[in-house]
Amino acid sequence: MSSANILLTRVDNRLIHRQIGVTWMTLLGANLLIVVDDDVAESSMQEKLMEVVATAFGVRVCFFSVRQTIHILETGRPSQKIFLICRTPETVRRLIDGKVPILQLDLGSMHFSRGKWSLSKKVHVNEQDMENLNYIKRQGVKIFIQDAPGDLKVEL
Repeated sequence: MSSANILLTRVDNRLIHRQIGVTWMTLLGANLLIVVDDDVAESSMQEKLMEVVATAFGVRVCFFSVRQTIHILETGRPSQKIFLICRTPETVRRLIDGKVPILQLDLGSMHFSRGKWSLSKKVHVNEQDMENLNYIKRQGVKIFIQDAPGDLKVEL
């Protein structure tokens, strides 16, 4: 399907922040950060705010809906070293259903809210999240929890 070079996909409710812009991008050797979020893709205000943060860290960033991401990555180039950031496991599931070649998924930060329980200090899930994560895992994707690159990877 795609020749896109996806180095890592991460679920992080915060989407763009210092750790993403500096630590993860450097460690991965990524040259493109793609934020996949339908709401952000429709909000120029959210895009501009996140772009300011990304630019401050010297990161090239694009904001796409799930549908746009699937379409864009069909024509990806191997020279693009892509780091995908999604807000929820559901978004990742939709990308996989769209044939985006995701091989590994890092659960970085999923905020606590009513009805969620903890998988780790920073990863909280509900039934829907677990259903999506189990589906993703059945598709052959390696799922792990790792807040920061120096932290121990804990497989799900």
